[in-house]
Amino acid sequence: MGNTNSSNKISAQDRAILDMKLQRDKLHQYALRIQTLTSRETEIARECLRQNQKSRALLALRRKKYQESLLAKTDQQLAQLEVLTSDVEFALVQKDVLFGLQRGTEVLREIHREMGGLERVEMILGESAEAREYQEEVSEMLGGKMSNQDEDEVEDELEVMQREVVGVRLPSAPSSGLEQAGEVKLPDVPQETPAQRAKRRRTERAREQAAEPPAA
Repeated sequence: MGNTNSSNKISAQDRAILDMKLQRDKLHQYALRIQTLTSRETEIARECLRQNQKSRALLALRRKKYQESLLAKTDQQLAQLEVLTSDVEFALVQKDVLFGLQRGTEVLREIHREMGGLERVEMILGESAEAREYQEEVSEMLGGKMSNQDEDEVEDELEVMQREVVGVRLPSAPSSGLEQAGEVKLPDVPQETPAQRAKRRRTERAREQAAEPPAA
Protein backbone atom coordinates (compact mmCIF):
# COMPACT_ATOMS: atom_id res chain seq x y z
CA MET A 1 0.00 0.00 0.00
CA GLY A 2 2.78 2.39 0.96
CA ASN A 3 4.52 1.87 -2.36
CA THR A 4 1.26 2.49 -4.22
CA ASN A 5 0.64 5.79 -2.41
CA SER A 6 4.22 6.87 -3.07
CA SER A 7 3.97 6.11 -6.78
CA ASN A 8 0.67 7.99 -7.11
CA LYS A 9 1.93 11.09 -5.32
CA ILE A 10 2.32 14.11 -7.62
CA SER A 11 5.79 15.62 -7.35
CA ALA A 12 6.50 19.35 -7.19
CA GLN A 13 7.96 19.11 -10.67
CA ASP A 14 4.82 17.43 -12.04
CA ARG A 15 2.65 20.12 -10.44
CA ALA A 16 4.80 22.90 -11.90
CA ILE A 17 4.57 21.35 -15.38
CA LEU A 18 0.79 21.07 -15.06
CA ASP A 19 0.44 24.67 -13.85
CA MET A 20 2.63 25.87 -16.69
CA LYS A 21 0.51 24.05 -19.28
CA LEU A 22 -2.66 25.49 -17.79
CA GLN A 23 -1.21 29.00 -17.98
CA ARG A 24 -0.16 28.47 -21.60
CA ASP A 25 -3.65 27.21 -22.53
CA LYS A 26 -5.21 30.26 -20.88
CA LEU A 27 -2.74 32.55 -22.62
CA HIS A 28 -3.73 31.14 -26.01
CA GLN A 29 -7.41 31.68 -25.20
CA TYR A 30 -6.73 35.27 -24.17
CA ALA A 31 -4.63 35.89 -27.29
CA LEU A 32 -7.53 34.97 -29.56
CA ARG A 33 -9.91 37.25 -27.68
CA ILE A 34 -7.49 40.17 -27.49
CA GLN A 35 -6.81 39.91 -31.22
CA THR A 36 -10.39 41.05 -31.78
CA LEU A 37 -9.82 44.06 -29.53
CA THR A 38 -6.49 45.07 -31.07
CA SER A 39 -7.96 44.86 -34.57
CA ARG A 40 -10.72 47.23 -33.53
CA GLU A 41 -8.23 49.54 -31.80
CA THR A 42 -6.31 49.80 -35.08
CA GLU A 43 -9.53 50.70 -36.89
CA ILE A 44 -10.35 53.28 -34.21
CA ALA A 45 -6.91 54.87 -34.61
CA ARG A 46 -7.57 55.27 -38.33
CA GLU A 47 -11.02 56.75 -37.66
CA CYS A 48 -9.52 59.23 -35.21
CA LEU A 49 -6.89 60.33 -37.72
CA ARG A 50 -9.58 60.90 -40.34
CA GLN A 51 -11.30 63.18 -37.80
CA ASN A 52 -8.00 64.94 -37.01
CA GLN A 53 -7.95 63.50 -33.47
CA LYS A 54 -4.31 62.51 -33.26
CA SER A 55 -4.21 62.20 -29.47
CA ARG A 56 -7.03 59.65 -29.46
CA ALA A 57 -5.44 57.74 -32.32
CA LEU A 58 -2.24 57.58 -30.28
CA LEU A 59 -4.17 56.37 -27.22
CA ALA A 60 -5.77 53.54 -29.21
CA LEU A 61 -2.39 52.44 -30.57
CA ARG A 62 -0.74 52.67 -27.15
CA ARG A 63 -3.42 50.47 -25.62
CA LYS A 64 -3.01 47.97 -28.46
CA LYS A 65 0.75 47.93 -28.01
CA TYR A 66 0.41 47.39 -24.27
CA GLN A 67 -1.90 44.41 -24.77
CA GLU A 68 0.39 42.88 -27.39
CA SER A 69 3.40 43.38 -25.10
CA LEU A 70 1.62 41.64 -22.23
CA LEU A 71 0.90 38.62 -24.40
CA ALA A 72 4.44 38.47 -25.78
CA LYS A 73 6.02 38.87 -22.34
CA THR A 74 3.89 36.12 -20.83
CA ASP A 75 4.55 33.75 -23.72
CA GLN A 76 8.29 34.32 -23.42
CA GLN A 77 8.19 33.75 -19.69
CA LEU A 78 6.29 30.49 -20.07
CA ALA A 79 8.82 29.29 -22.65
CA GLN A 80 11.61 29.93 -20.12
CA LEU A 81 9.68 28.10 -17.41
CA GLU A 82 9.22 25.14 -19.74
CA VAL A 83 13.00 24.82 -19.96
CA LEU A 84 13.39 25.09 -16.18
CA THR A 85 10.71 22.51 -15.39
CA SER A 86 12.40 19.98 -17.66
CA ASP A 87 15.67 20.38 -15.75
CA VAL A 88 16.89 17.14 -14.21
CA GLU A 89 18.03 19.09 -11.15
CA PHE A 90 14.57 20.56 -10.64
CA ALA A 91 15.09 21.02 -6.91
CA LEU A 92 17.79 23.60 -7.64
CA VAL A 93 15.49 25.77 -9.74
CA GLN A 94 12.19 25.04 -8.00
CA LYS A 95 12.09 28.42 -6.26
CA ASP A 96 12.60 30.27 -9.55
CA VAL A 97 9.91 28.18 -11.24
CA LEU A 98 7.36 28.81 -8.50
CA PHE A 99 8.09 32.54 -8.56
CA GLY A 100 7.74 32.54 -12.34
CA LEU A 101 4.41 30.74 -12.20
CA GLN A 102 3.16 33.20 -9.59
CA ARG A 103 4.23 36.13 -11.74
CA GLY A 104 2.59 34.48 -14.75
CA THR A 105 -0.69 34.22 -12.88
CA GLU A 106 -0.53 37.93 -12.02
CA VAL A 107 0.14 38.91 -15.65
CA LEU A 108 -2.70 36.67 -16.87
CA ARG A 109 -5.03 38.48 -14.47
CA GLU A 110 -3.80 41.78 -15.90
CA ILE A 111 -4.48 40.52 -19.42
CA HIS A 112 -7.95 39.43 -18.34
CA ARG A 113 -8.66 42.94 -17.06
CA GLU A 114 -7.69 44.29 -20.48
CA MET A 115 -10.38 42.17 -22.12
CA GLY A 116 -13.17 44.50 -21.10
CA GLY A 117 -15.07 43.94 -24.30
CA LEU A 118 -15.47 45.99 -27.44
CA GLU A 119 -17.80 48.43 -25.70
CA ARG A 120 -14.88 49.74 -23.64
CA VAL A 121 -12.66 50.00 -26.71
CA GLU A 122 -15.37 52.08 -28.42
CA MET A 123 -15.17 54.59 -25.56
CA ILE A 124 -11.95 55.90 -27.09
CA LEU A 125 -14.20 57.45 -29.75
CA GLY A 126 -16.70 58.77 -27.21
CA GLU A 127 -17.35 62.41 -26.37
CA SER A 128 -19.34 61.93 -23.15
CA ALA A 129 -17.94 62.75 -19.73
CA GLU A 130 -17.74 59.04 -18.97
CA ALA A 131 -15.80 58.37 -22.17
CA ARG A 132 -13.36 61.22 -21.51
CA GLU A 133 -12.82 59.97 -17.96
CA TYR A 134 -12.10 56.50 -19.32
CA GLN A 135 -9.65 57.91 -21.88
CA GLU A 136 -7.76 59.78 -19.16
CA GLU A 137 -7.73 56.70 -16.96
CA VAL A 138 -6.27 54.52 -19.74
CA SER A 139 -3.68 57.16 -20.66
CA GLU A 140 -2.56 57.49 -17.04
CA MET A 141 -2.34 53.71 -16.62
CA LEU A 142 -0.30 53.26 -19.78
CA GLY A 143 2.07 56.05 -18.79
CA GLY A 144 3.40 53.95 -15.93
CA LYS A 145 3.56 50.61 -17.72
CA MET A 146 4.97 51.17 -21.21
CA SER A 147 8.69 51.35 -21.87
CA ASN A 148 10.31 54.12 -23.92
CA GLN A 149 10.94 51.57 -26.66
CA ASP A 150 7.24 50.64 -26.74
CA GLU A 151 6.27 54.32 -26.88
CA ASP A 152 8.71 54.92 -29.76
CA GLU A 153 7.34 51.95 -31.70
CA VAL A 154 3.80 53.24 -31.22
CA GLU A 155 4.75 56.66 -32.58
CA ASP A 156 6.44 55.01 -35.56
CA GLU A 157 3.21 53.12 -36.23
CA LEU A 158 1.19 56.33 -35.89
CA GLU A 159 3.39 58.14 -38.41
CA VAL A 160 3.00 55.33 -40.94
CA MET A 161 -0.75 55.32 -40.39
CA GLN A 162 -0.92 59.10 -40.83
CA ARG A 163 0.75 58.83 -44.22
CA GLU A 164 -1.72 56.10 -45.24
CA VAL A 165 -4.88 57.78 -43.91
CA VAL A 166 -4.40 61.51 -44.42
CA GLY A 167 -1.49 61.61 -46.85
CA VAL A 168 0.99 63.31 -44.55
CA ARG A 169 4.26 63.68 -46.43
CA LEU A 170 7.42 63.65 -44.37
CA PRO A 171 10.41 65.75 -45.49
CA SER A 172 12.76 63.81 -47.75
CA ALA A 173 16.18 64.34 -49.24
CA PRO A 174 16.39 66.99 -52.00
CA SER A 175 15.61 65.65 -55.47
CA SER A 176 17.25 66.84 -58.66
CA GLY A 177 14.12 66.03 -60.70
CA LEU A 178 11.12 68.26 -61.23
CA GLU A 179 8.33 68.22 -58.69
CA GLN A 180 5.24 66.37 -59.81
CA ALA A 181 2.32 68.55 -60.76
CA GLY A 182 0.13 69.50 -57.84
CA GLU A 183 2.69 68.63 -55.14
CA VAL A 184 3.92 71.26 -52.72
CA LYS A 185 7.66 71.30 -52.26
CA LEU A 186 8.53 71.07 -48.58
CA PRO A 187 11.57 72.92 -47.24
CA ASP A 188 14.65 70.80 -46.82
CA VAL A 189 14.91 69.55 -43.25
CA PRO A 190 17.92 67.71 -41.83
CA GLN A 191 17.10 64.03 -41.50
CA GLU A 192 16.91 62.67 -37.95
CA THR A 193 18.80 59.57 -37.02
CA PRO A 194 16.78 56.92 -35.12
CA ALA A 195 18.64 57.88 -31.93
CA GLN A 196 17.88 61.59 -32.40
CA ARG A 197 14.22 60.85 -33.10
CA ALA A 198 13.93 58.68 -29.97
CA LYS A 199 15.61 61.37 -27.85
CA ARG A 200 13.28 64.08 -29.21
CA ARG A 201 10.18 61.99 -28.56
CA ARG A 202 11.21 61.17 -25.01
CA THR A 203 11.90 64.83 -24.30
CA GLU A 204 8.47 65.73 -25.68
CA ARG A 205 6.76 63.04 -23.58
CA ALA A 206 8.58 64.22 -20.44
CA ARG A 207 7.51 67.81 -21.18
CA GLU A 208 3.89 66.76 -21.66
CA GLN A 209 3.89 64.75 -18.43
CA ALA A 210 5.36 67.69 -16.52
CA ALA A 211 2.66 69.98 -17.93
CA GLU A 212 -0.18 67.70 -16.82
CA PRO A 213 -2.10 68.94 -13.76
CA PRO A 214 -1.67 66.80 -10.62
CA ALA A 215 -4.37 64.21 -9.97
CA ALA A 216 -7.09 65.38 -7.61
